[in-house]
Amino acid sequence: MTKPMPFPRRQHLFTANAYRPRRQARTGKAWGRSCATLEAGENESGHINAGPNEGIFFFDNIFPLRLQWLMRIPFLNVDRSIPALLKRVNNPNLAAADPMTVINRALPDSLPMQVTDVLPRVKEGGAFVKFSHDGTVSKGELETTLKKYLKEHPINPWFNPMRRVRAFLVQGRPWIEDLYRIPSSRLRVEFLASSPEALAAELTQETIFSLFRRYGKIADIKAQPSDSKVLPRYAVVDYTRVRFGVMAKNCMHGFRILPEAGGGPSGTLLKISFEQKAKPHWIRDWLFNHPRIVIPAVAALVAALTVAIFDPIRTFFIKTHITQAFHLEGNMIGQWVLNQVNRANNIFRFGRRKQDDDSLEVLFEDRQGAITQLRTWLIETADTFIVIQGPRGSGKRELVLDQALEDRKYKLVIDCKPIQEARGDSATISTAAAQVGYKPVFSWLNSISSLIDLAAQGTIGTKTAFSETLDTQLAKIWGNTATALKQIALSGRKKTDKDADLSDDEYLEAHPERRPVVVIDNFLHKANESNLVYDKIAEWAAALTTTNIAHVIFLTNDVSFSKSLSKALPDRVFRQIILSDCSPETAKRIVIRHLERDAEDGAGDQPLLEAQAQSHLGELDETINILGGRLTDLEFLARRIKTGESPKKAVQEIIEQSASEILKMYLLDGDAHTKKWTPQQAWILISQLADEETLRYNEILLSDIYKDGGESILQALESAELITIESSNGRPHAIKPGRPVYQAAFKYLTQDQVLRSRMDLAVYTQLVGIETKNIEKYENELKLLQEANARPSFMSRVQWLLAKADASQSKIEKYEQESAKLKKTLMALY
Repeated sequence: MTKPMPFPRRQHLFTANAYRPRRQARTGKAWGRSCATLEAGENESGHINAGPNEGIFFFDNIFPLRLQWLMRIPFLNVDRSIPALLKRVNNPNLAAADPMTVINRALPDSLPMQVTDVLPRVKEGGAFVKFSHDGTVSKGELETTLKKYLKEHPINPWFNPMRRVRAFLVQGRPWIEDLYRIPSSRLRVEFLASSPEALAAELTQETIFSLFRRYGKIADIKAQPSDSKVLPRYAVVDYTRVRFGVMAKNCMHGFRILPEAGGGPSGTLLKISFEQKAKPHWIRDWLFNHPRIVIPAVAALVAALTVAIFDPIRTFFIKTHITQAFHLEGNMIGQWVLNQVNRANNIFRFGRRKQDDDSLEVLFEDRQGAITQLRTWLIETADTFIVIQGPRGSGKRELVLDQALEDRKYKLVIDCKPIQEARGDSATISTAAAQVGYKPVFSWLNSISSLIDLAAQGTIGTKTAFSETLDTQLAKIWGNTATALKQIALSGRKKTDKDADLSDDEYLEAHPERRPVVVIDNFLHKANESNLVYDKIAEWAAALTTTNIAHVIFLTNDVSFSKSLSKALPDRVFRQIILSDCSPETAKRIVIRHLERDAEDGAGDQPLLEAQAQSHLGELDETINILGGRLTDLEFLARRIKTGESPKKAVQEIIEQSASEILKMYLLDGDAHTKKWTPQQAWILISQLADEETLRYNEILLSDIYKDGGESILQALESAELITIESSNGRPHAIKPGRPVYQAAFKYLTQDQVLRSRMDLAVYTQLVGIETKNIEKYENELKLLQEANARPSFMSRVQWLLAKADASQSKIEKYEQESAKLKKTLMALY
């Protein structure tokens, strides 16, 4: 028999688009057709069939193993695309650069075989090479020759230069699958019977070692626990490298162990699969299985990211809000534009002057001392509050912002009224943020976070701190504002200054004129509803003052402001300016200035205005004495006079309007559950102040109506601006109407016989109830003394109780008589 001639090397050179020999590339796109048919085995059966005189080699180190992530890309066929891509990107000048060249070079010319098919396994980093031979040389001898050749002529690919290409004969029947399974160095070797009726033998570790060691270094072999009921039986083989496991799986899968080799009576079939060392999705499972650790950690991470990313942005916006960097008034170009607009406005108005409120100029002239005092305090170093207290309409805001702080470059105004009146936490947070320019603000996230926190609390039993309370959110807003204020206060500092060696705190203490001014308006507005906002503002203002970051000025209508502010600064004496109503002379000048301004502006018929002014001036003195010096009332009077009304008629309308407000706010029971006083208690003050300008404070407290909680009721009525409580030597001593015009309104209400009778009847009814309770109390004590057989020494107590009961009964009879008269009046009048 003649020795078959080895096929020449040129017969199995591979083209760029075929895994088949060059002689087959002429038939078409052999590369694509071969891949399509062999990606899932021949005829997509999952196997490669080798007939007589045919065999399969598996070559490893042909493709990089780090391309498994490409399997997760949709619509990407890894087995088709990656070889073509590598062919394009590889440098043909480099040795063993092309994967097909690697296989071509790995087959020696003297090897007596013919390559029939090549199946790339990109995710496993190798390729199956199917061959045929004439039978003169066994497949084992071909394997030995090939391995010897590769050892003598090593091929090191460019992507793994430290490891050479290896080749082994496939012993079993490999499973060619295109599933999303990642190669691993750990193999699960299952022992199956070769026929359904037979039993498989569980191989020993020695047998497994002898079968699998040839493919690479084995780290460990773990047999299935003896008490395990998992079928089929299996063993776990751990290789030191992934490529060793890939080679062993592809060569030994489907291998049948004969009975004489320890495979049992009928032999044992090996089924091999990759097993991941790390449990799949273990990170996700750990996160979901440990919510008590994960949720707080996520909350802390979110908070840290918020501080790191959003806090500098928010501080920047607060600074621009205070410095007005983006406002027209904040730069020279903007000021020029505004000046041109004002000039054009004056021209089109035919020289008519700007409508300034000249009445405020008169008021400021009268209060020049308070303005000077306030400016002096702002250039002094004093870590305390400045409080401007006065009734509504006394011009507090105008005095501070338009006069005392007119030349101050940096000032921040916080109006507490919209913050306090906001409904809901989200609205409160948004309003507070808008007052200082704090943005971006995600107030709506607070509601969502609350729901998440509630759900998490029901799941793990504890709060997760995802949601933040209103207290925490306000603290963040004020904290960022304090940071911005400090940066503004230090913005003018230079290294060339004489005091450049001072620390920031020492510099701010030494330069009070550099500090910004924070004006907190409408402080304690509706404080009876909630004090949370005011407590946080007071604490924040105390921190600004004590650290010399800014001057803080409070504007308030409430005379009890010291109770709230003393909680924040308990060891400080506040600097106060109390604004009262204007004097009659100043009030008259304010009204006259209003009328003169209209005459100068040419509003209406000039002779008619002068005639009206002369006739009205004679009535001003009388009407101003009734109206008082409240600025809002004086402006209302001036507007009425402008429309042609006489001062007396205008004042009468003001009185009637004030009387309607008093009746609605203090005497009707529409919202009695929110009031701390009863209509009867308010009526007692109204009826007495209608006759007298001033009431004794203690006399009111001693009346029967005010015996229970009288001081708190009077303070509530003062906060509601029905009355004003005057103090002397630090103690309250007198009660006056809340507004000067209220005394006339009180008289107007008491002149209504029906209203007076109705309210007096309610007062008498309450007094009868009080005396009835007193009599019941006396009777109960007398009954106890009688049951205890009181000694003669207690007779004085008995007589005192009888006298008290008799006095209460006399009062009840008197009240009943007065009530009968009032009922007759109510029945007779409409």
